[in-house]
Amino acid sequence: MLTATFWGFVGGMALVLGAVLGIYLDIRSRTIGMVMAFGAGVLISAICFELLDESARSGHLDTLGIGMVLGALTFFLGDRVLDQRGGKHRKRSGGQQADGQPKAIVLGALLDGIPESAAIGVSLLGGNQVSAAVVAAVFLSNVPESMSAATGLQKAGHSNRWILGLWAAVAAVSAAASGLGYLTLGGASPDLVAGIEAFAAGAILTMLADTMMPEAFEEGGSLVGLLTVTGFVISVFLSTSST
Repeated sequence: MLTATFWGFVGGMALVLGAVLGIYLDIRSRTIGMVMAFGAGVLISAICFELLDESARSGHLDTLGIGMVLGALTFFLGDRVLDQRGGKHRKRSGGQQADGQPKAIVLGALLDGIPESAAIGVSLLGGNQVSAAVVAAVFLSNVPESMSAATGLQKAGHSNRWILGLWAAVAAVSAAASGLGYLTLGGASPDLVAGIEAFAAGAILTMLADTMMPEAFEEGGSLVGLLTVTGFVISVFLSTSST
């Protein structure tokens, strides 16, 4: 459990790093969008080659499908509730968070981060080594996410202390989610583990399409497609080299 918690914390600390970069460096929105596109590509690859690969190869396509649908619906419904309560623009870098509610922004950050961290814990089940690809994917996607959100929150008038406290809290919860994911599923059947992985994949993929990729395209311009593919390819090499 401690190992899973540690690696979840490593992935979560990328949120704090991104927030620091967004607050203290004058980074253009275009650069943030381009980095976000790269991170999205890394996460998509991790979904395909780490979270869903075993389910697909074992023939448990019903588990894969049900898990992904449930994960997508869970994120979608939770996101809609938070949107209505003021968390709609939590990842935007243009200061749109000025109209949002701090509580909804915090809950939205947790909704985005917990499935990724749980996936890290699940990857350690069965005595496996931590998946370098999953940790790298979470880390590389979290940096531009929090960078963009921190920039927007700062423009919306939130203090630097509040912003850094927010992301530190999310990092701590992410670490706990990774550890709990490992602890609660330690004796689970392979089919259940595959379902949990598919659930996390569905939630993460929905988050990418709903929040990260639109922001990346809007701010990053025409290069985002190439950068997304670049992130995807690099993550594929990480996945294959770790097997």
